Amino acid sequence: MFEKIEYEVIRIDGDYAFLKNLSKEMDEEQCVARALLPENIKEGCKLAYEMFEYTII
Repeated sequence: MFEKIEYEVIRIDGDYAFLKNLSKEMDEEQCVARALLPENIKEGCKLAYEMFEYTII
């Protein structure tokens, strides 16, 4: 139920970041408010989402 999901930050646009799920082969991006992400993210950064929290990996 609370599995770890890995994402890559594809692009940052103002207050939003667009993430790609690395475990899925689809190219669909997920838009996430930057307020929910670690402050020091940048494009190309890899994130883990687990227990309702994003962390840099």
